[in-house]
Amino acid sequence: MTPAPDLRSKSIMPLFVGLCVFTFINLIPLIWAGMTSLKQPVDAFSVPPSVIFSPTFEYHIEVWRDRGFAGFLLNSLIVSLGTVSLSVPAGVLAAYGLSRMDTRTASPVLMALFSLRMFPHMLLAIPFFVMGSWLGMIDSYWLLILALVAINQPFTIWLMYGFLSDIPKELDESAALDGCNAWQTFTKVILPIARPGVAVAALFSLLLSYNEFLLAHLLTGNRTKTLPVVIASFGGEDISGWSLAAAGAIGIMAPIIVIMVLQQRQLLRGMTMGALK
Repeated sequence: MTPAPDLRSKSIMPLFVGLCVFTFINLIPLIWAGMTSLKQPVDAFSVPPSVIFSPTFEYHIEVWRDRGFAGFLLNSLIVSLGTVSLSVPAGVLAAYGLSRMDTRTASPVLMALFSLRMFPHMLLAIPFFVMGSWLGMIDSYWLLILALVAINQPFTIWLMYGFLSDIPKELDESAALDGCNAWQTFTKVILPIARPGVAVAALFSLLLSYNEFLLAHLLTGNRTKTLPVVIASFGGEDISGWSLAAAGAIGIMAPIIVIMVLQQRQLLRGMTMGALK
């Protein structure tokens, strides 16, 4: 007897192929940067582009050994982790309070936060620079961290508000009946449920602060300069620096890739939180 065809697999196959093509198109810039970092400038700028070439790790070695890349990476990690450690706890607490308010009360606050997030960074960077100069904090970690917390806080609150709103308020009432106060309800009941969402908020906050260029360029100096600012100084009109810039771009992505791989399970749980009831 001939087995019945698997119609479900046939219907999924075009979607799978389409996703593979879409993923490949999005990976082309990364693949091109990786190839450029392994090429000599004469191969990197050949017309037509050379796919077959003799790879060299000269520029990767130069970035890490001669350009002090590890020190700038440490600066980026200090700023990013400092931003996450301040913005995520404050954002989670604020979002929890807003999620337990009446919608008519919470909506104006959320819209005000959203309007702050829409401001151009340059508009906010100038006051931060003037304030930092007046306080003597230019080229310090704290000034950049506080600026990034202020700018990214609305995003964190909005993201966590969506997660926490999906947690039934009846859990708060049940915890209160069991004798928990507001803080115990939050830490012992709500926070464990929202942990995947907190992981997603922390990851996005990390990415936003790790990749920040404008504020880092204006508020840092030689002591606290971060990786995006350093990589922007590579290349320019000298085409011999483009392979070096490509090697730096690959180097700046490596820590984030490691973090995302380690947090993959929490990330997937957080992205699907609230999708299934």
